[in-house]
Amino acid sequence: MPEQIDAIGREAIEYFTLKHAARESALPKSRATIRLCANSIRATHRHEAAAAEKLLAQAAALIAEMEQDLQSHRDIYFAGFVQDAQKEYAEACTFAALTQHRPLPTPKELSIGYAAYLNGIAEAIGELRRYVLDQLRHSNIESCEIFLNYMDDIYAVLITVDFPDAITGGLRRTTDSARGILEKTRGDLTAAAIQLQLQRSMRELQEGLQQHLPVDQ
Repeated sequence: MPEQIDAIGREAIEYFTLKHAARESALPKSRATIRLCANSIRATHRHEAAAAEKLLAQAAALIAEMEQDLQSHRDIYFAGFVQDAQKEYAEACTFAALTQHRPLPTPKELSIGYAAYLNGIAEAIGELRRYVLDQLRHSNIESCEIFLNYMDDIYAVLITVDFPDAITGGLRRTTDSARGILEKTRGDLTAAAIQLQLQRSMRELQEGLQQHLPVDQ
């Protein structure tokens, strides 16, 4: 009996040693991925597309490494930190694609799960709002309407995914937040469009009055 217990103990220690090493290898990669994605989003806001894509490529490599590191430790893989990195990656990729009017990358193309993907594209709505506000400052109303349509299209898909949060990774809460952002952006864009139209009308009125003013002799 003592020998059997000792053997089981040694096996358990070996098992947990490997599991701990896998976790310690993957966890920093998750944090690095999140940082890379945040920097990619920042580059996209600055219209630095090449820099954003380079950062996304580095993030993709780390996500692939985490998949390999935890291939034999699926409980750790699904502990949460890998999905957090995947979600940020999906957000950054979606944001970069939409600002360049490219098709959305699919979960298969990004090699991530549906829950992380959907939560990522939901959070991309917030970045699109920031992008729209930047465009508004330059009076690019038509461009803003295109991005608002992108936001609307994403939200229209999100509300059709009605499953428990335990399955979708809290998607319902993220979708509710996206709805508030979408409606606020729609209101801001509507107000800006009305103001711009009013300014144009006043300018046209002034020009018309000047044309009818008597010319000084």
